Amino acid sequence: MAVRHYLRHAPAVSAAEAIRLIADGALIVDVRRRFEWNRNHIPGSIHIPLEELRDRCGELPDDRLLITFCTGGLRSGGAANMLLEFGFEARNMTKGLIDWRAAGGDLQGTKRSPS
Repeated sequence: MAVRHYLRHAPAVSAAEAIRLIADGALIVDVRRRFEWNRNHIPGSIHIPLEELRDRCGELPDDRLLITFCTGGLRSGGAANMLLEFGFEARNMTKGLIDWRAAGGDLQGTKRSPS
């Protein structure tokens, strides 16, 4: 990913604002790595790791607000900027997972099959 995606601040929302926006139809795009997603993720979110976003952004709806999400907000800031460049309406959830938990947001872990 180009450095320019990290050089400016994407429009941002707090986790509390994100929870309200999701209720109004926004979609969370989780840009963390697979092992992070497997540990826990926001129910109803779409998982596209940051390094795949450029090639997979066509999988995202272009008629909904997209809220990018990661653990601390840095990777998702770059992702939001990239989505904006591609013509999507996007916001970065600042402080990511840290703020999400503090705001009382739900998380779910990926269920693993019994061994």
